[in-house]
Amino acid sequence: MGFASDDPEGMVRVGAFLQGLQELGWVLGRNVQIDYRWASDGERIRTSAAELVALAPDVILATGAIAVAALQRATRTLPIVFVGVTDPVGAGYVESLARPGRNATGFTQFEYGMSAKWLELLKQIAPRVTRVAVIRDPDNAAGIGQLAAIQPVAPSFGVELRPIDPHDAGEIERAIAAFAREANGGLIVLTGGLAANHRGLIMTLAARHRLPTVYPARYYVAEGGLISYGPDRIDQYRRAAGYVDRILKGEKPADLPVQQSTKVDLVINLKTAKALGLDVPPALLARADEVIE
Repeated sequence: MGFASDDPEGMVRVGAFLQGLQELGWVLGRNVQIDYRWASDGERIRTSAAELVALAPDVILATGAIAVAALQRATRTLPIVFVGVTDPVGAGYVESLARPGRNATGFTQFEYGMSAKWLELLKQIAPRVTRVAVIRDPDNAAGIGQLAAIQPVAPSFGVELRPIDPHDAGEIERAIAAFAREANGGLIVLTGGLAANHRGLIMTLAARHRLPTVYPARYYVAEGGLISYGPDRIDQYRRAAGYVDRILKGEKPADLPVQQSTKVDLVINLKTAKALGLDVPPALLARADEVIE
Protein backbone atom coordinates (compact mmCIF):
# COMPACT_ATOMS: atom_id res chain seq x y z
CA MET A 1 0.00 0.00 0.00
CA GLY A 2 1.39 3.37 -1.02
CA PHE A 3 0.37 5.12 2.20
CA ALA A 4 1.56 5.38 5.78
CA SER A 5 0.06 2.63 7.94
CA ASP A 6 -2.22 5.06 9.80
CA ASP A 7 -3.50 6.90 6.70
CA PRO A 8 -7.32 6.84 6.78
CA GLU A 9 -7.61 6.57 2.99
CA GLY A 10 -5.33 3.53 3.01
CA MET A 11 -7.47 1.88 5.67
CA VAL A 12 -10.65 2.51 3.66
CA ARG A 13 -9.08 0.84 0.63
CA VAL A 14 -7.97 -2.16 2.65
CA GLY A 15 -11.47 -2.42 4.09
CA ALA A 16 -13.00 -2.48 0.60
CA PHE A 17 -10.58 -5.20 -0.48
CA LEU A 18 -11.28 -7.32 2.61
CA GLN A 19 -15.03 -6.92 2.11
CA GLY A 20 -14.66 -8.05 -1.48
CA LEU A 21 -12.70 -11.10 -0.38
CA GLN A 22 -15.22 -11.97 2.30
CA GLU A 23 -18.08 -11.81 -0.19
CA LEU A 24 -16.17 -14.41 -2.23
CA GLY A 25 -15.69 -16.72 0.76
CA TRP A 26 -12.22 -15.70 1.93
CA VAL A 27 -12.14 -14.99 5.67
CA LEU A 28 -9.07 -13.73 7.52
CA GLY A 29 -7.71 -16.29 9.98
CA ARG A 30 -9.81 -19.09 8.51
CA ASN A 31 -8.76 -19.68 4.93
CA VAL A 32 -6.60 -16.68 4.05
CA GLN A 33 -3.63 -14.85 5.56
CA ILE A 34 -2.58 -11.34 4.52
CA ASP A 35 0.81 -9.75 5.11
CA TYR A 36 0.95 -5.96 4.74
CA ARG A 37 3.67 -3.51 3.80
CA TRP A 38 2.94 0.22 4.00
CA ALA A 39 5.41 2.33 2.05
CA SER A 40 5.20 5.92 0.85
CA ASP A 41 8.61 6.50 -0.74
CA GLY A 42 10.51 4.77 -3.52
CA GLU A 43 13.28 3.27 -1.39
CA ARG A 44 10.89 1.81 1.17
CA ILE A 45 8.63 0.46 -1.60
CA ARG A 46 11.57 -1.40 -3.14
CA THR A 47 12.57 -2.85 0.23
CA SER A 48 8.98 -3.90 0.94
CA ALA A 49 8.68 -5.56 -2.47
CA ALA A 50 11.74 -7.69 -1.78
CA GLU A 51 10.40 -8.63 1.66
CA LEU A 52 7.03 -9.70 0.26
CA VAL A 53 8.54 -11.72 -2.56
CA ALA A 54 10.75 -13.53 -0.02
CA LEU A 55 7.57 -14.66 1.78
CA ALA A 56 6.54 -16.51 -1.42
CA PRO A 57 2.82 -15.60 -1.21
CA ASP A 58 0.19 -17.01 -3.56
CA VAL A 59 -0.60 -13.52 -4.88
CA ILE A 60 0.46 -9.92 -4.22
CA LEU A 61 -1.85 -6.88 -4.35
CA ALA A 62 0.13 -3.79 -5.40
CA THR A 63 -0.88 -0.12 -5.30
CA GLY A 64 0.64 2.13 -7.94
CA ALA A 65 3.25 1.94 -10.66
CA ILE A 66 6.31 2.22 -8.42
CA ALA A 67 5.22 -0.84 -6.44
CA VAL A 68 4.55 -2.92 -9.57
CA ALA A 69 7.93 -2.03 -11.04
CA ALA A 70 9.69 -2.98 -7.80
CA LEU A 71 7.81 -6.28 -7.55
CA GLN A 72 8.52 -7.27 -11.16
CA ARG A 73 12.20 -6.59 -10.63
CA ALA A 74 12.04 -8.99 -7.69
CA THR A 75 9.91 -11.70 -9.35
CA ARG A 76 8.67 -12.69 -12.78
CA THR A 77 6.67 -15.63 -11.50
CA LEU A 78 4.63 -14.67 -8.42
CA PRO A 79 1.17 -13.37 -9.43
CA ILE A 80 0.60 -9.63 -8.99
CA VAL A 81 -2.75 -7.81 -9.06
CA PHE A 82 -2.33 -4.04 -9.33
CA VAL A 83 -4.58 -1.03 -8.79
CA GLY A 84 -3.92 2.64 -9.49
CA VAL A 85 -1.61 2.16 -12.50
CA THR A 86 -2.03 4.60 -15.39
CA ASP A 87 -0.19 3.00 -18.33
CA PRO A 88 0.72 -0.66 -17.64
CA VAL A 89 1.44 -1.39 -21.32
CA GLY A 90 3.73 1.60 -21.81
CA ALA A 91 5.52 0.83 -18.57
CA GLY A 92 6.06 -2.78 -19.66
CA TYR A 93 4.16 -4.42 -16.81
CA VAL A 94 1.87 -6.22 -19.28
CA GLU A 95 2.09 -7.03 -22.97
CA SER A 96 -1.42 -5.77 -23.73
CA LEU A 97 -4.57 -4.87 -21.83
CA ALA A 98 -6.52 -7.77 -23.34
CA ARG A 99 -3.79 -10.36 -22.77
CA PRO A 100 -1.31 -9.26 -20.11
CA GLY A 101 0.98 -12.21 -20.90
CA ARG A 102 3.13 -11.84 -17.80
CA ASN A 103 2.80 -12.24 -14.03
CA ALA A 104 0.75 -9.06 -13.47
CA THR A 105 -2.74 -7.80 -14.23
CA GLY A 106 -5.19 -5.45 -12.58
CA PHE A 107 -6.97 -2.13 -12.88
CA THR A 108 -5.91 1.09 -14.57
CA GLN A 109 -6.82 4.55 -13.31
CA PHE A 110 -7.48 6.40 -16.59
CA GLU A 111 -5.96 7.27 -19.93
CA TYR A 112 -3.51 10.17 -20.16
CA GLY A 113 -5.95 12.19 -22.24
CA MET A 114 -8.19 12.66 -19.23
CA SER A 115 -5.51 14.84 -17.61
CA ALA A 116 -6.47 17.72 -19.92
CA LYS A 117 -9.85 17.73 -18.19
CA TRP A 118 -8.17 18.92 -14.98
CA LEU A 119 -7.07 22.15 -16.64
CA GLU A 120 -10.51 22.66 -18.17
CA LEU A 121 -12.15 22.25 -14.75
CA LEU A 122 -9.67 24.63 -13.12
CA LYS A 123 -10.51 27.36 -15.64
CA GLN A 124 -14.24 26.75 -15.20
CA ILE A 125 -14.15 27.09 -11.42
CA ALA A 126 -11.47 29.83 -11.37
CA PRO A 127 -11.58 31.73 -14.71
CA ARG A 128 -8.99 34.30 -13.61
CA VAL A 129 -6.23 31.69 -13.37
CA THR A 130 -3.51 32.29 -15.98
CA ARG A 131 -0.59 30.49 -14.32
CA VAL A 132 -0.80 26.84 -13.29
CA ALA A 133 1.77 24.86 -11.35
CA VAL A 134 1.56 21.11 -12.01
CA ILE A 135 2.75 19.05 -9.06
CA ARG A 136 4.27 15.73 -10.14
CA ASP A 137 5.83 12.80 -8.30
CA PRO A 138 9.36 12.53 -9.78
CA ASP A 139 9.43 8.79 -8.96
CA ASN A 140 6.24 8.15 -10.94
CA ALA A 141 6.77 7.96 -14.71
CA ALA A 142 3.03 8.45 -15.31
CA GLY A 143 3.47 12.13 -14.45
CA ILE A 144 5.34 12.63 -17.74
CA GLY A 145 2.36 11.41 -19.76
CA GLN A 146 -0.15 13.32 -17.65
CA LEU A 147 1.72 16.61 -18.11
CA ALA A 148 2.15 15.89 -21.83
CA ALA A 149 -1.63 15.62 -22.15
CA ILE A 150 -2.15 19.00 -20.43
CA GLN A 151 0.50 20.97 -22.32
CA PRO A 152 -1.16 21.05 -25.79
CA VAL A 153 -4.44 22.48 -24.44
CA ALA A 154 -2.87 25.11 -22.16
CA PRO A 155 -2.61 27.84 -24.88
CA SER A 156 -6.32 27.52 -25.73
CA PHE A 157 -7.12 28.28 -22.08
CA GLY A 158 -4.64 31.18 -21.95
CA VAL A 159 -2.59 29.40 -19.29
CA GLU A 160 1.15 29.19 -18.64
CA LEU A 161 2.18 25.84 -17.11
CA ARG A 162 4.97 25.37 -14.61
CA PRO A 163 5.89 21.78 -13.65
CA ILE A 164 6.97 21.20 -10.04
CA ASP A 165 8.84 17.98 -9.24
CA PRO A 166 9.38 17.97 -5.45
CA HIS A 167 10.97 15.06 -3.60
CA ASP A 168 9.78 15.86 -0.07
CA ALA A 169 7.62 18.12 2.08
CA GLY A 170 10.23 20.87 2.25
CA GLU A 171 10.51 21.09 -1.53
CA ILE A 172 6.71 21.13 -1.87
CA GLU A 173 6.45 24.06 0.55
CA ARG A 174 9.24 26.08 -1.05
CA ALA A 175 8.01 25.48 -4.61
CA ILE A 176 4.40 26.45 -3.91
CA ALA A 177 5.41 29.50 -1.89
CA ALA A 178 7.68 30.71 -4.71
CA PHE A 179 4.98 30.09 -7.32
CA ALA A 180 2.37 31.97 -5.27
CA ARG A 181 4.40 35.20 -5.22
CA GLU A 182 2.80 36.15 -8.55
CA ALA A 183 -0.93 36.66 -9.06
CA ASN A 184 -3.61 34.55 -10.80
CA GLY A 185 -2.08 31.21 -9.94
CA GLY A 186 -3.67 27.77 -9.61
CA LEU A 187 -2.50 24.21 -9.04
CA ILE A 188 -3.06 20.82 -10.64
CA VAL A 189 -2.01 17.82 -8.56
CA LEU A 190 -1.15 14.73 -10.61
CA THR A 191 -1.47 11.15 -9.39
CA GLY A 192 1.32 9.59 -7.35
CA GLY A 193 2.32 8.64 -3.85
CA LEU A 194 4.18 11.86 -3.09
CA ALA A 195 1.10 14.07 -3.39
CA ALA A 196 -1.15 11.50 -1.73
CA ASN A 197 1.07 11.25 1.33
CA HIS A 198 1.62 15.02 1.58
CA ARG A 199 -1.93 15.99 0.65
CA GLY A 200 -2.56 17.71 3.98
CA LEU A 201 0.42 20.00 3.40
CA ILE A 202 -0.57 20.71 -0.21
CA MET A 203 -4.14 21.62 0.77
CA THR A 204 -2.90 23.82 3.63
CA LEU A 205 -0.57 25.68 1.27
CA ALA A 206 -3.30 26.00 -1.38
CA ALA A 207 -5.58 27.61 1.22
CA ARG A 208 -2.83 29.83 2.66
CA HIS A 209 -1.80 31.18 -0.74
CA ARG A 210 -5.38 31.19 -2.09
CA LEU A 211 -4.57 28.89 -4.99
CA PRO A 212 -7.53 27.10 -6.62
CA THR A 213 -6.45 23.47 -6.99
CA VAL A 214 -7.68 20.46 -8.96
CA TYR A 215 -6.97 17.02 -7.51
CA PRO A 216 -7.04 13.54 -9.11
CA ALA A 217 -9.25 11.79 -6.54
CA ARG A 218 -12.26 12.32 -4.30
CA TYR A 219 -10.49 11.84 -0.97
CA TYR A 220 -8.54 15.07 -1.44
CA VAL A 221 -11.80 17.03 -1.69
CA ALA A 222 -13.41 15.15 1.19
CA GLU A 223 -10.48 16.34 3.32
CA GLY A 224 -10.78 19.98 2.24
CA GLY A 225 -9.55 20.26 -1.34
CA LEU A 226 -11.48 22.35 -3.89
CA ILE A 227 -12.34 20.03 -6.78
CA SER A 228 -11.41 16.58 -8.08
CA TYR A 229 -12.01 14.53 -11.18
CA GLY A 230 -10.98 10.91 -11.23
CA PRO A 231 -11.96 7.26 -10.97
CA ASP A 232 -13.57 5.59 -7.97
CA ARG A 233 -10.44 4.25 -6.24
CA ILE A 234 -12.34 2.30 -3.58
CA ASP A 235 -14.28 0.39 -6.23
CA GLN A 236 -11.00 -0.77 -7.76
CA TYR A 237 -10.04 -2.50 -4.50
CA ARG A 238 -13.38 -4.29 -4.35
CA ARG A 239 -12.89 -5.46 -7.92
CA ALA A 240 -9.28 -6.44 -7.21
CA ALA A 241 -10.61 -8.96 -4.68
CA GLY A 242 -12.29 -10.72 -7.60
CA TYR A 243 -9.00 -11.13 -9.44
CA VAL A 244 -7.24 -12.30 -6.28
CA ASP A 245 -10.02 -14.87 -5.84
CA ARG A 246 -9.60 -16.16 -9.39
CA ILE A 247 -5.83 -16.43 -9.03
CA LEU A 248 -6.15 -18.28 -5.71
CA LYS A 249 -8.46 -20.71 -7.54
CA GLY A 250 -5.88 -21.41 -10.23
CA GLU A 251 -6.17 -18.77 -12.97
CA LYS A 252 -3.06 -16.91 -14.17
CA PRO A 253 -2.58 -13.12 -14.38
CA ALA A 254 -1.35 -13.54 -17.96
CA ASP A 255 -4.87 -14.61 -18.97
CA LEU A 256 -6.88 -12.03 -17.00
CA PRO A 257 -7.42 -8.79 -18.98
CA VAL A 258 -6.46 -5.48 -17.45
CA GLN A 259 -9.66 -3.58 -16.66
CA GLN A 260 -10.12 0.15 -17.04
CA SER A 261 -12.13 2.38 -14.72
CA THR A 262 -15.80 2.48 -15.61
CA LYS A 263 -16.83 5.36 -13.33
CA VAL A 264 -15.22 8.80 -13.09
CA ASP A 265 -16.44 11.20 -10.41
CA LEU A 266 -16.48 15.01 -10.32
CA VAL A 267 -16.49 16.23 -6.71
CA ILE A 268 -16.66 19.86 -5.53
CA ASN A 269 -16.17 21.28 -2.02
CA LEU A 270 -18.37 24.39 -1.71
CA LYS A 271 -16.91 25.39 1.66
CA THR A 272 -13.43 25.54 0.14
CA ALA A 273 -14.74 27.43 -2.89
CA LYS A 274 -16.31 30.04 -0.60
CA ALA A 275 -13.08 30.39 1.40
CA LEU A 276 -11.25 31.10 -1.86
CA GLY A 277 -13.88 33.63 -2.93
CA LEU A 278 -15.01 31.52 -5.88
CA ASP A 279 -18.55 31.37 -7.24
CA VAL A 280 -18.99 27.87 -8.67
CA PRO A 281 -20.87 28.07 -12.00
CA PRO A 282 -24.32 26.45 -11.79
CA ALA A 283 -23.55 24.33 -14.87
CA LEU A 284 -20.49 22.88 -13.13
CA LEU A 285 -22.48 22.16 -9.97
CA ALA A 286 -25.13 20.42 -12.04
CA ARG A 287 -22.50 18.11 -13.55
CA ALA A 288 -20.94 17.19 -10.20
CA ASP A 289 -21.38 13.66 -8.92
CA GLU A 290 -20.95 14.91 -5.35
CA VAL A 291 -21.06 18.35 -3.76
CA ILE A 292 -19.53 18.67 -0.29
CA GLU A 293 -20.95 21.53 1.77
